[in-house]
Amino acid sequence: MIIDAHAHIFPDKIAVKASTAVGNFYELPMNFDGKVSTLLSEGDSAGIDKFVVHSVATKPEQVDSITDFIAESVKTYPDRFIGFAAMHQDYPDKEKLIDRAIAAGLKGVKIHPDFQEVSLADKRLWELFEIMEGRLPILIHTGDYRYKWSNPSYVIDILDRFPKLELIGAHFGGWSEWDNAEKILAGRKMWVDTSSSFYSMTPERAHELIKSFGADRVLFGSDYPMWSPKEELAFFDKIPLTEREREMILHENIEKLLKL
Repeated sequence: MIIDAHAHIFPDKIAVKASTAVGNFYELPMNFDGKVSTLLSEGDSAGIDKFVVHSVATKPEQVDSITDFIAESVKTYPDRFIGFAAMHQDYPDKEKLIDRAIAAGLKGVKIHPDFQEVSLADKRLWELFEIMEGRLPILIHTGDYRYKWSNPSYVIDILDRFPKLELIGAHFGGWSEWDNAEKILAGRKMWVDTSSSFYSMTPERAHELIKSFGADRVLFGSDYPMWSPKEELAFFDKIPLTEREREMILHENIEKLLKL
């Protein structure tokens, strides 16, 4: 069993535009178009059984439509997709959205502070964390050397203030700030995924990060459509892990976290 814990999907009519915008933001090439059909095809090619799918709401009025799209995609492909709801710091009724997400069978929430231009120390997000604590995990884009919105240091306060919150720090807890994230977050009670990280490191460095955070706290993620799930999995296979560690990272940890 292989579960990719970090993949983005978009409706066909906006998929190319949305994917291109993400690539432009990071000044990185996008390998794919962000369509559901493409992800399913790439997953088949890579031998990936399931994907955790989500998208980011850059405006509060996008939250409902994105969450509905994710829920409908999961309903259409229940054996392939696990869905996370969207959220925005200015969404007017966060608790109602969380209730609706749970009722729809969604398993978490995704936020992206840099896209949404909100600090992880912002009280509007703390309101969300309080509502979600003990109910759903939250996947947070963490790290960007160009901005402070998602600085890994903010995660410490979140973990201390909301001890029952299941928090996933994407990109080994700090995209483009991997060393700093490792220094301040390793050993904390949180999860990290491997997405959008392998392109910038060697298998040996990835192994060091996995050891620092603990193989029982790491989730495999490709960050489709930016990267190829097949190529990300091929890189993962080069990391000198035990078979037990591989099984945890490839599916057991996410199954435990999401109670699958």
